[in-house]
Amino acid sequence: MVNRHSREEMLSVALDAAVEGGLSRLTFGRLASRLKTSDRMVVYYFPKKDDLVTAVLEVVGHRLQHVLAAAFSTPMNNHRSLVAAAWPVVAQPEYDPLFGLYFEAIGQATAGIEPYKSVASQLIEVWIEWLGGFVLGDPDHRRTEAAAAVALLDGLLLMRLLGGSSLADTASTPLLEPGS
Repeated sequence: MVNRHSREEMLSVALDAAVEGGLSRLTFGRLASRLKTSDRMVVYYFPKKDDLVTAVLEVVGHRLQHVLAAAFSTPMNNHRSLVAAAWPVVAQPEYDPLFGLYFEAIGQATAGIEPYKSVASQLIEVWIEWLGGFVLGDPDHRRTEAAAAVALLDGLLLMRLLGGSSLADTASTPLLEPGS
């Protein structure tokens, strides 16, 4: 008997599978097996693997935005303030797997591989727009500061994932000091 699952259930299981094995190993067959359903059921909701990968990355982005929203209780003046508020939140080990998926997608995007190339640029745009909502000033200032915050956070997070939390925390100190 084939079990029926909602799109949301499938996405939840797909995210778990991607966290365990990476986006590159996420297939219709693996997802169907985990759900004890058929490949056709997965294809019903996600006609192409690109659709599945894109949906998983959107879930990652939404989860991270939910976590970060608490760090931005008041509007801030600049990217350093944004990063100083965000870093203690995003530098928690429980978020490493989500950022691992994000950086896997970014790596595939830099190689020009779809859907990663399209999705990565959309993700970065969404992050800049979202973070800009927490910056004071005119639209150009908000966008510039949000883009700088994304660049700084991405660098620190990549350092954290590759070099360890101690190295990333050490690097964050002078970057986030007021007046530096």
